[in-house]
Amino acid sequence: MTAGVVLGVEKPIGVTEAAQVPQQRSELLLDAAVRYAEERHWDVFPGTWLEAVGGAERCSCGDADCALPGAHADRPDWAGQATGSGAAARRMWTRQPRASVLLPTGRAFDALEVPEAAGFLALARMERMDLTLGPVTCTPDRRMLFFVLQGGAAKAAELVRSLGWNAEAIDLTGRGEGQYIAAPPTRVGGRGAVQWACGPTNANRWLPDVDELISPLAYACAREAAAARARTA
Repeated sequence: MTAGVVLGVEKPIGVTEAAQVPQQRSELLLDAAVRYAEERHWDVFPGTWLEAVGGAERCSCGDADCALPGAHADRPDWAGQATGSGAAARRMWTRQPRASVLLPTGRAFDALEVPEAAGFLALARMERMDLTLGPVTCTPDRRMLFFVLQGGAAKAAELVRSLGWNAEAIDLTGRGEGQYIAAPPTRVGGRGAVQWACGPTNANRWLPDVDELISPLAYACAREAAAARARTA
């Protein structure tokens, strides 16, 4: 079981627990957004939120078939809206307390996205290798995102290729400039909330370079991709 840390508050989080999360409270969203900006110097911006419609929860975007209900940007100019000011973040979430907390990548950090099973396998391998990790999120869609230094996403595919794999084939992707991720405690419809598998702490304030993590991540992704092919053969 992996220890999850939510801005200094530790709690256990396991692979099967990712979607078992109570409904988020608005004050937690505001508090998280302000603390990301003030304590980590990450840009933040508010996204969509969940609304009760006919006894069910739907995304504020109005699309009944929204792929990421309550967890995506709600305007095309979201990049210009993002702020690293805690005071500005407080004002934005005070206006819309239920808004999801979104973090633009390609600014303070990039992220490497992998399937959850591969991510936990890689975490165990990295621990044995005594690698220094940055924060890692776990989504209710069973994906994990590893924070790395800015610019890492653009290098990921070539680094994976140098190890003998194809990044797309093993389901390892990067999130960099012009993209964003949902941050805890954002909830994605009825699926559950984004959580920290490895939370932000003073120990991981300095992020690893993509070169340091790519080998264990690619190995884990390739192993899981091979296992998936075997199951369907």
